[in-house]
Amino acid sequence: MKFGRMVLLTGAGVSAESGMGTFRDQGGIWTRHRLEDVATPEGFARNPQLVHDFYNARRKALKDAAPNPAHHALSRLERAMAAAGNELLLVTQNVDDLHEKAGSQSLLHMHGELKRVACVSCGVKGAWDDDLFTDTECWRCGTGALRPDVVWFGEMPYGMDAIYDRIAACDLFVSIGTSGEVYPAAGFVHEARQAGAHTVELNLEPSVNARDFREGRYGPASQVVDEWVSDLIGRISP
Repeated sequence: MKFGRMVLLTGAGVSAESGMGTFRDQGGIWTRHRLEDVATPEGFARNPQLVHDFYNARRKALKDAAPNPAHHALSRLERAMAAAGNELLLVTQNVDDLHEKAGSQSLLHMHGELKRVACVSCGVKGAWDDDLFTDTECWRCGTGALRPDVVWFGEMPYGMDAIYDRIAACDLFVSIGTSGEVYPAAGFVHEARQAGAHTVELNLEPSVNARDFREGRYGPASQVVDEWVSDLIGRISP
């Protein structure tokens, strides 16, 4: 089977071997922090410095993080698809920049990015590498407070119209390193199947919605993704 229009979805599992924590598994981020405290608008309103401390620490960890073979494999696949004149969109739930560091360009961060901020008053957004504090002022309006430009629980993910359009037109949908528990991303496989796409799960172990995929490969992302990409590149439609 050859494929020419792909949508790839990545989650925390693709970055775990680069030292970026996962969320729901044993020892994951949500076992050490209450998501209500650090990943909701209400938590930010109650204790903005606690939220800043949480994301400042994650931003610092990102500075030393390097992409692993899974990130590089997906970048290699993107280049092969482009060379064949085909389409690939990489949708990531991750807020790190490891896909970019590996060279991926056709990329959509549906949950925002650690290295970007937004002003709660004027709405301006921009790149940001430093720590944030409650008295960090907006560079545009000078009065508004800045927050991490990440999508918190209760907020709408970015780029949803574009994502659904691409899924509706794809012939291959692949979910990589996700738990299958977080919507709307967990529902993408259903949209892809309705569009007639082949569906594949690449994960450390079967996700909660593993039965919804027609094919599954399981093991460490650095191994499974690299092997799958190597197999797939030979089947890209010219």
